[in-house]
Amino acid sequence: MLFIQSWFEDMGVAERTAAYLAQGVMALAIALLSIIANYITKKVGLRVLAYYVNNNRYKWDNYMLDRKVFHKLSHIVPAIIIYASASLFPAYQTSIEKGVAIYLIVVALLVINAFLNAVNDIYVTFEISKARPIRGYLQVMKIFVFIVGGILLISNLIGQSPIILLSGIGALSAVIMLIFKDSILGLVAGVQLTSNDMVRVGDWIEMPKYGADGDVIDISLNTVKVRNFDMTITTIPTYALISDSFKNWRGMQTSGGRRIKRSVYLDMTSVAMCDPGTLERMRKIHYLQEYIDRKLEEIERYNEEHAVDRTSRVNGRALTNIGLFRAYIQHYLDHHPKIHRGMTCIVRQLQPEEHGLPLEIYAFTNDTAWGNYEAAQSDIFDHILAVAPEFGLRVFQNPTGHDMRQMIKAVQGQEGELEPKPEQHPEQKPELDTP
Repeated sequence: MLFIQSWFEDMGVAERTAAYLAQGVMALAIALLSIIANYITKKVGLRVLAYYVNNNRYKWDNYMLDRKVFHKLSHIVPAIIIYASASLFPAYQTSIEKGVAIYLIVVALLVINAFLNAVNDIYVTFEISKARPIRGYLQVMKIFVFIVGGILLISNLIGQSPIILLSGIGALSAVIMLIFKDSILGLVAGVQLTSNDMVRVGDWIEMPKYGADGDVIDISLNTVKVRNFDMTITTIPTYALISDSFKNWRGMQTSGGRRIKRSVYLDMTSVAMCDPGTLERMRKIHYLQEYIDRKLEEIERYNEEHAVDRTSRVNGRALTNIGLFRAYIQHYLDHHPKIHRGMTCIVRQLQPEEHGLPLEIYAFTNDTAWGNYEAAQSDIFDHILAVAPEFGLRVFQNPTGHDMRQMIKAVQGQEGELEPKPEQHPEQKPELDTP
């Protein structure tokens, strides 16, 4: 810089003015050098680096490139040049070094933030990430890093030691606890959720309090995002999964069976004992032939052993249409290709109600996919509702408008039959109009 100042003085410029001009020229030269270095780093260095990253057999560096970790790191190059040339400006050296230090701290924060994002992207590619997500922990690290970075920035600006600021923050710990209350609760909840394996990304959870009923798509420090089946997104506080109850359907999905628990309501007035003609007709049903023969033999033996008087149908044991219907459904489910063989499968009667006698089917399908499960369940009940009349049973339902119209027609028909018709003498003939 002295050479430039001497050159200006030789040109006839005053010494003080020549010193300012020399500093200005040097500042422009350093700025130009920094711009050129930054351009070469980004246009040449980063392109070469990107070429090798995209053409090697490793995948982790691709995520670093996608998160622009290397791009943000390249901002250090012009800062190093400016910092190294600060000694050329003795009057401003301290200010320049302080400004560069602040700039480097900001760049370091951006690099660390991008690096942690890349770490999460790399971790998500592993299967264990669904059971042990680390996004919440990374967010805690980011908070810690940014707090430390903020302390260093403020200490550089005011020219004080970071220890003094830390001692002041200790006095404000209550305020800090209030500000970061949700983050602290979320961190504790995240540790408990992960350690107890309570919820994973991809789990189907149901939490009516928050209107959530769908798949978990993201678990972060403060929130858990659930994509509902109507494609809306519900956001739940992470700590709510610890403080409140929720239902996780993962057990059903991993078991391979999904429960059917539905009842058919039968009209109790249609329940009756089976006469020989009905039994003979029922024996033609494939699933009931062996069952009827076995039960008839068992009943006959019982009645003989107990000397039952069969002149009354009430005495002794007998087959009923609802019993045969229940046995038929049980055999039908046992042979159904969509029913899980290794899980409970029963057909049972429940407490009679005002809507009739509930006949409940309690079984599990062997396909847990929602669409396939509903199709199998509908197929089963389609068949049950269709075959119930073959057993002399009526499925109960409240009277409809059609029932009312049929009843009115029946009543009107009966009244018409009961109305007296005018008597006519056999020899009496109707009068005819003659012209």
